[in-house]
Amino acid sequence: MTLRRHVRRGETDCERHDSRPPRVGEAAAHGRCAMSARVVAVLGTGIMGAGMARSLRRADLEVRVWNRSQDKAAPLAESGATVAATAAEAVLDADVIITMLTDGPAVLAAMNAAQAGLTDGQVWLQTSTVGVSAATELAAFAEANGLDLVDAPVLGTRQPAEAGQLLVFAAGSDRAKEEAAAALDAVAARTVWLDSDPASAAATRLKLVVNSWVLATVTAAAEAISLAEGLGLEKDLFARTIAGGGLDSPYLQAKAAAIVNGDFSPNFGLATAAKDAQLILRDAESAGVQLDLLAAVAERFQRAIKEGHGGKDLSATYLVATTKDAGTK
Repeated sequence: MTLRRHVRRGETDCERHDSRPPRVGEAAAHGRCAMSARVVAVLGTGIMGAGMARSLRRADLEVRVWNRSQDKAAPLAESGATVAATAAEAVLDADVIITMLTDGPAVLAAMNAAQAGLTDGQVWLQTSTVGVSAATELAAFAEANGLDLVDAPVLGTRQPAEAGQLLVFAAGSDRAKEEAAAALDAVAARTVWLDSDPASAAATRLKLVVNSWVLATVTAAAEAISLAEGLGLEKDLFARTIAGGGLDSPYLQAKAAAIVNGDFSPNFGLATAAKDAQLILRDAESAGVQLDLLAAVAERFQRAIKEGHGGKDLSATYLVATTKDAGTK
């Protein structure tokens, strides 16, 4: 087992836990070694990070949060989280560190900012969607700093994050799996463990595959609804027609409802989806795979961003369906 620098000489993690009184909500662990971590630092408190932090607090975990723009982290104090002034302060003596940021460079910048507070053996749940090359770079950072990394991108949007119902794809050591159990139970409905070596980026690879389907599905639904309108049909007829059948899915219905109701408040931001599309295309090209459909989706997202829809939900891809000759929606 990797020992932390701040434990007493000759004292194992298990002995350290067993020798102290249990924290609130924690069963006494005297005489046994297996114990899940209780103090969690969350770096990045956007839509997903904030929801995850609140889910961690509902599980009675001690949570420290940090965000580059502190005003985004401040509301989490109402949930009982400690708002840290710096990333290093957030991670100091934390058992588990969770990063939920825009991309690989943002994650690396946050971890560099936190470096003064890091200690050997801390478990790092890297939950952002960063792509294969960035995942490899982050694994190297973890190794250089004695961190027990879990490559752990999550699948889900605002509501699952707030409800603790995310799907986590994970690759990491058995020790990290044990230490992170309480945190993962708090934020996820299910964790799919794929590999014991986070440097394999197995979890990141699967996340890219699943996201390719998500982006294509939402775009296809948006186009189907736009086509129905253009052909003089009711706007909600497509979703009503396929409801409950083999072509249906709850996710499709949710996004179709958002489009029909004109509710584009962000759950999965369009700009973030555009970033993911570019990551997928880049890694597909490296793998010798040509993704014609996703290339068209990525171009459409860029068009939507140029028209000012980047801050809206992914379903706002619908708003760029009308040709200039036909006017605007």
